[in-house]
Amino acid sequence: MSRAFVNEDQAAAQASQPVERQVSTLPNYVTESGMAQLRARAEELRALHLEQSAMGERADRQAVADLERDLRYYNQRLQSAKVVPPVRDVQNVQIGSWVSYADEQGVHRQVCLVGEDQADVGVGLINWASPLGRALMGARVGDEVTWQRPAGDQLLEILAISATPD
Repeated sequence: MSRAFVNEDQAAAQASQPVERQVSTLPNYVTESGMAQLRARAEELRALHLEQSAMGERADRQAVADLERDLRYYNQRLQSAKVVPPVRDVQNVQIGSWVSYADEQGVHRQVCLVGEDQADVGVGLINWASPLGRALMGARVGDEVTWQRPAGDQLLEILAISATPD
């Protein structure tokens, strides 16, 4: 038998195993709502896994493997989570802070610094460890910070810091 057939068989067996989700090496800081989201997602995955397991031989093996991979990821994220206290001091930007800023063109934006798993740029939730998050972290109202971007650095002026969105 040709080795090519052996390798194809091995490749087919490995293809059914999903690629593991990368776990960040950064501290897993989360807000209270971020922790609640992590718990809810893990619970949802457990329920889906139970449904598939209850099907026995009729279960979709790939779906089961994907669910098990995702459960490993979310369980690890829950174990490593460090919940940050709610924002009380609005003097400095910190995880959980809502920050209003203006760029060099005068465009105003508002974002909230959150943990990696909670980030959603579409609604203004920015990972604290992202380039924008790092630029804003620790800044005060009136500070100018440099956002280092691949498209070129951009100067931002901090206009307001709050515990809730405006």
